[in-house]
Amino acid sequence: MSSKLEQLQALLAPVVVALGYECWGIEFTPQGKHSLLRVYIDKEGGVLVEDCEIVSRQISGVLDVEDPISVEYTLEVSSPGMDRPLFTLEQFARHVNEQVKIRLRTPFEGRRNFQGLLRGVEEQEVVIQVEDHEFLLPIDSIDKANIIPSFD
Repeated sequence: MSSKLEQLQALLAPVVVALGYECWGIEFTPQGKHSLLRVYIDKEGGVLVEDCEIVSRQISGVLDVEDPISVEYTLEVSSPGMDRPLFTLEQFARHVNEQVKIRLRTPFEGRRNFQGLLRGVEEQEVVIQVEDHEFLLPIDSIDKANIIPSFD
């Protein structure tokens, strides 16, 4: 995790929690005037648009005062949704036996993209079964991971 992302997590997660929500994760994509700060929130029973508005207003105030981002950016507060991104080992553990898509920062055994059944978590690694092979992927090497929704 980048130091900017760690700084934003430390600043914003307590605000989200104080409002009664779970801070599911934070993404910051710096791209000049098109930079994006996305904060995912969750709660029992799901997240409504009104929940996103409440959190967005509160976070905006904190960001205005603390000013941790020096470039123009767009703030987006969102539910993780059905194809929820996974950020932490705890989140991976909560979704064992679900289909996932994982992209690594650097290739592992010649590939960066993995799609398969999430088998579990072992120490600092995520266990994914792709066809008849199991891969142990270090959490620090994961760039992006998402649940693949099932509509059975």
